[in-house]
Amino acid sequence: MAREVPIELTRNIGIMAHIDAGKTTSTERILYYTGRTYKLGEVDEGTAVMDWMEQERERGITITAAATTTFWNRLEKDYRINLIDTPGHVDFTVEVERSLRVLDGAVAIFDAVAGVQPQTETVWRQADKYRVPRIAFVNKMDRIGADFDHAVRTMRSRLHAHPVPLQFPIGKEDSFVGVIDFIEERAIIWLEETLGAKYEYIEIEKLWDPAFLETRPDVARGLKASAIDRAFYLEHREKTVSYIAEHDDRVLAKYIEQHALTPEELRASIRRSTLALKLVPVLAGSSLKNKGLQPLLDALVDFLPSPADVPPVEGASTDGAEPVLCRAADDQPFAALAFKIQSDPYVGSLTYVRVYSGQLHAGGTVYNSTRDARERVGRLLRMHANKREEIDALYAGDIAAVVGLRSATTGDTLCDEKHAVVLEPIEFPAPVISVAIEPKTKVDQDRLGTALNKLAQEDPTFRVHVDPDTGQTLISGMGELHLEIIVDRMLREFGVVASVGRPQVAYRETIRRPAEAEGKYIRQTGGRGQYGHVKLEVQPLPTAEHEDMHEVSTDQLEAWVKQIARARAKWSFDKERRLLFINAIMGGAIPQEFIGPIHAGVLEAMETGVVAGFEMVDVAVTLVDGSYHEVDSSEIAFKIAGSMGFRSACQKADPRLLEPVMRIEVVVPEEYMGDVMGDLNARRGHIQGMESRAGSQIIRAQVPLAEMFGYATELRSRTQGRGSFSMHFSHYEEVPAQVADEIVARATVRAAR
Repeated sequence: MAREVPIELTRNIGIMAHIDAGKTTSTERILYYTGRTYKLGEVDEGTAVMDWMEQERERGITITAAATTTFWNRLEKDYRINLIDTPGHVDFTVEVERSLRVLDGAVAIFDAVAGVQPQTETVWRQADKYRVPRIAFVNKMDRIGADFDHAVRTMRSRLHAHPVPLQFPIGKEDSFVGVIDFIEERAIIWLEETLGAKYEYIEIEKLWDPAFLETRPDVARGLKASAIDRAFYLEHREKTVSYIAEHDDRVLAKYIEQHALTPEELRASIRRSTLALKLVPVLAGSSLKNKGLQPLLDALVDFLPSPADVPPVEGASTDGAEPVLCRAADDQPFAALAFKIQSDPYVGSLTYVRVYSGQLHAGGTVYNSTRDARERVGRLLRMHANKREEIDALYAGDIAAVVGLRSATTGDTLCDEKHAVVLEPIEFPAPVISVAIEPKTKVDQDRLGTALNKLAQEDPTFRVHVDPDTGQTLISGMGELHLEIIVDRMLREFGVVASVGRPQVAYRETIRRPAEAEGKYIRQTGGRGQYGHVKLEVQPLPTAEHEDMHEVSTDQLEAWVKQIARARAKWSFDKERRLLFINAIMGGAIPQEFIGPIHAGVLEAMETGVVAGFEMVDVAVTLVDGSYHEVDSSEIAFKIAGSMGFRSACQKADPRLLEPVMRIEVVVPEEYMGDVMGDLNARRGHIQGMESRAGSQIIRAQVPLAEMFGYATELRSRTQGRGSFSMHFSHYEEVPAQVADEIVARATVRAAR
C-alpha cells in the first residue's frame, strides 16, 4: 500500500511562543482556513479544539502539546501539515522540548506589543539545540501599543537571530488592515465585512494613487498610521532583498549585477537560507481578527522543510560502537522515536511516535532497542487533538499514535530488529519544586500509586519519591501550576482525593574544593565475609553554568578528565546528576568487575547529600586506588565502600547548598515601579535591567525560587491588579550562609521526627 502524500509535500511543524502570544488561537485559525474544522474555536470561550483537556479550557492555557493533521493547497499542490500546538507556560516546557525533538520546522509567534518575552527565549534555545528551522509571525498587530519594528529588533537583540521581514503591516492597533508583501510586490488587505476571513490583493502602485485611496479610506488610514509612502516602501523592500541575497551565494552574483531578483528566485533563496538556519522569515497579522493566516500557511509550506529536506538522523548500533544513519525513505529499515506517552480511558496507553525511516503497519511487530523488548503493534491512529482516525500504516516522516506498546516510554527507539538502531534520547530538565501528598482515605491510598505511576510515565519532568526520613510521598515538578494540574488530574481522571502540603524548593548540594578519602567496608561473619576498599578523590566540576547539558561537549569533558586525572583514564559522564566518574586504577588494584558497583555506590550516595540530604550535582570523582580480597570481596561490598568513601570525601570538600534561581519579567505601570522593585530586592532579587514600553515599565530580575511563592497575589495587591509577571528557571546558585543555616536546621528537625 503506497503513501497518500509524497514525502516532499509533508510538513511536520510546531507552533511555539511565550504564554498568551496567541499560539492556540493561531492554530485554531489554521485549522479553520485549511478546512480541518468548520467553526472557529476560541480560547477565551473554552471552545478551542486543540485545548481539549478540562483544565486547559477552564484556565485558558495550553497544558499538553496537541497534534493534528491538515492540508493546504499551494501553487496547485496539496501539502499535508502535521501540526503540534505546544504550551507557552514554563511549567510545561517538557511538551515543547519533546515536540521540537521530533519536528522538522517551527512557527514562532511573537506578541506585537511585548516582542521577545522570557519563555520565547527558552523555546528559541530549545529550537537552536535541535537545529529546527523557523519562521516568525508577529501576532496581535491590532493591540494598542503594537509595534512591528520593535518585535523584529528584539529578535535581533535578545535572540541573536537573523530576522528578515517579508511583509510590513499596513496600519496598527485599530487601523491594522493588511500587509505589504515585499516578495510579490503587492498589498494584501483583509475585508472587514467578512471579519477578516477573506482578503484581496492590491497592486503596489495603487497604494500611492490618491483616487484609489479615496475609495478605500480603510487602506488610507492604515498607510497613514504606519507612515508608509512610496519612498518608505522602496527603501524597505531594497533592504529586504539585499539581506536575502547576502545570505545566499547562489543569487548574490545576479543581485550585484542586475540589482533585481524574481519572486521565484527570492522564494527559493529564502527557503535555502531558512533550512540552513541563516535567516528567519518574519510575517505579521492578527490571529484573533483572522488577518495574516493565509500568507502564514503559504510561508509555512514554502520555507519550512519536508522530512526529506532535513539531514538523516544519526543513531548508534545497540552496542554503541558504530553510528547508524536513518534516511527519510519508505524503503529503508524502520526506525522511529517514541516522544510522548498518553493515558487514554478507552484504549489504554497511546504512544506518540515520529517515524524517521521505513514503514510500520498495524498488527506488525517492532523492536524496542532501548529496552531490548519486542512488542506487537495494535492500532495506528492519526490524532486530531483528542479525537482519532484509524490508519493502516505509517511511513517515513509521519507523526502518529500507536496503541498496544506496553514497555515503551518517552525517548525510546522503535525499530526493525534485523537493523537495530538506538536514537539519541530526549533530555529533560530536573524538577525545581516538591510537595508532600497524602491520600484522604484507604481507597485513595490504593489508587494513589497507580495514578502517580501513570502520570510519571506521561511526564518525564514529574517525579515521585518517598522521603527516607519521614516516609512522606513527595511529588516534584517544574512549578506550582505544574503540580496543581497533576493533583487536579489525579482527582478527575483517577478519582484520587489527596491532601497536598506546602511547596518545597528542590535544593541541590555540591562541593567547593578538592578532597580525598577512603571507603572501607569490612564484615566478618561465621561464613564468607565482605571486603571492599577504595580511595577516592572528589573535586567540583565546572558545569554549573551549563544548565542545558547539550552545551557541554565531549571535548570539554576530555579536557576536564586530563586536567583531573593527568593520565589516560576511562571515564563516564552522568548528564542528569552531572557526575564525571574517572577510573584511574593502575595495575589491577581493584578488578574490573568491581568498578561498576563502585560507580553505582557513588550515584546512590549523590541522591542524599551531606549538608541537608538534597541531591548532589557537579562533582568529579576519581577512583585512584584500593584493594580487594580474593575470597571476601563482592559487588555489594564495593558498592557500599564507594558510597562511604564518596560521602566522607564530600564532607571534607566544603559542601554547599544550591538553590534554583528564576528569571522573571515584571510589567508594571510607572507609578508602582519603586514599590515593586523594593519588594524584589527584599526577596533577594537582583535587578538585571529595565525597559519602558507602551506606558509601562518592564523590570527584568533574577530571584531565588524560595522567595517567589505567593508573588502573584502580592504583585496584584501592590499594583491594584494592574501588574503582571512571567517567571522561568534560570540556573542554580549558592545559598547565602544565613539562609543555608535555616534550611539545614529545618531538614534536621524533619529528619528527627
